[in-house]
Amino acid sequence: MITLASDFGTPYPAAMKGVLCRRTAARLIDVAHDFPRQDVRAGAFWLREVLPYFPPATHLVVIDPGVGTDRDALVVRAGEHALVGPDNGVLLPPARRLAGDAALETYVIDERRLEPVEPAGGETGPSATALSGADADGSDARHGGGDGDARHGPASATFHGRDVFAPAAGEVHEAGLDSLGDLEWLAPLEADPVDCHLPEATVEDDRAAGEVLVVDGFGNVITNVPGDVLAGRERIVVNGETVPVGETFAAVPVGERLATVGSHGYVELDVNRGRGDEAFGLEAGDRVVLEGVSE
Repeated sequence: MITLASDFGTPYPAAMKGVLCRRTAARLIDVAHDFPRQDVRAGAFWLREVLPYFPPATHLVVIDPGVGTDRDALVVRAGEHALVGPDNGVLLPPARRLAGDAALETYVIDERRLEPVEPAGGETGPSATALSGADADGSDARHGGGDGDARHGPASATFHGRDVFAPAAGEVHEAGLDSLGDLEWLAPLEADPVDCHLPEATVEDDRAAGEVLVVDGFGNVITNVPGDVLAGRERIVVNGETVPVGETFAAVPVGERLATVGSHGYVELDVNRGRGDEAFGLEAGDRVVLEGVSE
């Protein structure tokens, strides 16, 4: 099984699926392709919450604002799972959750040694050779090619999802986790990978200070405040305003605000059949302070 997640929207994921279908018969499952554009932290959060519900799989992740730069491309083994994507922090939070107590194994992809993506007809575009950085003799000017070892590099500097990560994910799935060290285009990452540490809230006595991690498609404001701060409370003060606490959206009338605990275990600030972000005036990254109600 290979899952796909990106901020591409459409139609770009179709090209990644096309590459995968030509290299593997694995079942392909879309996680989401509408993650907030170029938002590594939001992607890391959602993948951390979603991927653990999958059976062992290879997870292809492309939220890559640094595409075409010198950032590395990685394969991370996390327990019975593998993640393939850019070295920008998006892989680490879900990898740690998937690995549990197991240590992560992190490999860097040598893009030059991957089997190149060859579309039907054999052409990638009117200026594919020039854009790829390849010289007329087929060597790769960016990597000092031309030494006869069939090094290619990605065909596009702006679509590594298709030209690097999809073929890598297909080959990882076919090889199996125990054979990652045998793949000639993979090498152990010597430096520490870029990490994305999701911020933690500060909880002291009757006060919790945190921030908004993400806002979902319904407008629910997901904070990093642990849900247990709402335990036993009927009301809570949110940034100076008192709102009711409920276990369900329907605990308050339609259109009314509430604080509740989401399926991820964090405090959410929501509106029954409405948008919590608009009602509370909050967006990702905003500070949130919760305090007990003085009786």
